[in-house]
Amino acid sequence: MQTALLLFGIKDTFMDMGSAIMQPIYWAVSGLIVLAHKIWSPLFGADSGLTWVLSIVSLVVVIRTLLIPLFVQQINTSRNMQLVQPKLKALQDKYGSDRERLGQETMKLYREEGVNPAASCLPVLLQMPIFLALFRVLEGAARNPIIPRGHFFKTNPELVQSLHDAQFMGARLAGRFLPLDNFGATQITAMALILGMTAVLFIQQRELMQRNMPPEALTGPMAQQQKMMLYLFPFMYLFTGLAIPIGVLVYWMTTNLWTLCQQYILIRNNPTPGTPAHLDWQERMRAKGKDPDAIEAERRAKRSRKPVAATAAASSSSSESEGGATAARPGVARQNVARQTVRKANDGGRQVVQRQQPTRQPRQARKKKK
Repeated sequence: MQTALLLFGIKDTFMDMGSAIMQPIYWAVSGLIVLAHKIWSPLFGADSGLTWVLSIVSLVVVIRTLLIPLFVQQINTSRNMQLVQPKLKALQDKYGSDRERLGQETMKLYREEGVNPAASCLPVLLQMPIFLALFRVLEGAARNPIIPRGHFFKTNPELVQSLHDAQFMGARLAGRFLPLDNFGATQITAMALILGMTAVLFIQQRELMQRNMPPEALTGPMAQQQKMMLYLFPFMYLFTGLAIPIGVLVYWMTTNLWTLCQQYILIRNNPTPGTPAHLDWQERMRAKGKDPDAIEAERRAKRSRKPVAATAAASSSSSESEGGATAARPGVARQNVARQTVRKANDGGRQVVQRQQPTRQPRQARKKKK
């Protein structure tokens, strides 16, 4: 009996902690929706379903705009993870039997390459509390509008009732596909949104694998897991959406479309080297009269915070053959000076010739020459 009471006490404690953590998110979500509702109400009416749909879409736009830097970091991290796959495979072949050493060398490789595997999950983890808060807010409006969630909905109970009664294309925004007591516009709209967001997710993942992954990353155990996820996640979407309010499905559909467009723009303009998207990008740059190697060198220089000319010298030998002035790193510059045999300069019309100093030889070699 005491053990059961202790377990219930621990459960209540964790629930209270979770509620305390979610309250600020409820506050932010309800505030953004109420603000967007005030903006769209003069155009379509305060109780219009279109007003509430546009309010939810506005919430997506605000949140995803704030998450753009994290999304770019996520894509860059995924790209870097793909590029280090050959090195990871070499470490696995070398230290496959020593798990501890393999883990140490893997972490060392991540540090050297500047790769953080957790960064690719950060945008998703940040969106989950927002999605959960929106789900709770709309679920409260659907089940019990008398007790709303979120500070701005609590202070504006008439808005909760308006959201509870709002309809879009004949479907209640607070309704859901299940239960199938009265099959009608609500179920049809919900199923259309579920199929739509599932298809968008599938296209998004398939384009990422086929267009922005090198061929070597499509083989091996990791590739098989990714192929499984390609079909598993949409399958989970398909069945999870049956119990989700239509308002949340609108949010989910909008954020998936946003992700698809954002991913398309990023892959088209900054693809992973060695992928089909990268080959298409190089052809487009050459068709425009631009040098893709120089553009990539400039991007690498920005990421590594080194001079553009230094990166170009390290990555492209064609610019040196054309006589382009290239500023190298200090170590590379000293090697170039040591290898230079003759340097000409104009000093008041006088030509100055600098000869290379002879290489210092060991004493035994000099004795043999004598």
